[in-house]
Amino acid sequence: MANLNDFMLFVHVVDHGGFAPAARALSVPKSTLSKRVAELEKALGVRLINRTSRRFSVTETGEDFYRHAAAMLIEAEAAESVVKGRLAEPSGTVRITASVPTTQLSLAPLLPQLAVAYPKIRVVMHATDRFVDLIHEGFDIAVRDHFAPLPDSGLVQRRVASETIWLVASPAYLDRRSAPENPQDLEHHDGLLTSLASAGWVLEHADGRIVGVSPKPRFVADESHVLREAAVAGLGITASPGKLCRNEIASGALVRILPEWIAGRVTTTILMPHRRGQLPSVRAAVDFIAARLGDI
Repeated sequence: MANLNDFMLFVHVVDHGGFAPAARALSVPKSTLSKRVAELEKALGVRLINRTSRRFSVTETGEDFYRHAAAMLIEAEAAESVVKGRLAEPSGTVRITASVPTTQLSLAPLLPQLAVAYPKIRVVMHATDRFVDLIHEGFDIAVRDHFAPLPDSGLVQRRVASETIWLVASPAYLDRRSAPENPQDLEHHDGLLTSLASAGWVLEHADGRIVGVSPKPRFVADESHVLREAAVAGLGITASPGKLCRNEIASGALVRILPEWIAGRVTTTILMPHRRGQLPSVRAAVDFIAARLGDI
């Protein structure tokens, strides 16, 4: 059987995207890492990494091997946690990723509280709007706000909150144009939309009725905070998750229109790789976030 220490070194090389960054992270010579991975390949009889001077890439076999080797390390850490009694006080690094809006709106108030509640947990937060591969990039948790159901990705999905989407406008706009009394009136109003190709909104009544409406595009942005500020500025009517505009409604900067109708729902889901979710630190972080997201 191959040296299990080489399994660990190989996982670190892949996680860090190359021998040089892995060597810096582990404080070992790059030549040592290269030699140990080469020995691992020799023992397995396959090439795991393609080596060129310009590009680092993992072979298809290497990708398969990485998933199992990474899982092995997770299991080893979980076993060590039991021995050291870490189940009683979770510790270690928990890597979390989310979109920039989700981070700003939902996680920013929570993560410092998480760090205070669990002093031995080191929180690493990565906010990005790009696609993140949790397994290959080494993240423990992803928090996703989404309008449609998430695809089956093989990740553990834990739905933690659902927020209705409201139609809102500023008092100044409604003074100029008068508030719509029914969904059909929206056809004559200025809409603040996510794209020019948008057909408008699909509204749902409390009694189950559904109707599509198409306001006149007045302002377009693919970011919810920008649309909210455009509504506050009096440019028109927009559809906004309640948690994003609740303060503006309370202050009077925005008014909810057609309150018996909603423009859909936004769901918050926590995703995690199966085996990482077994770690006490990850379980503690997930439970902490899930218990509080509905209160924001």
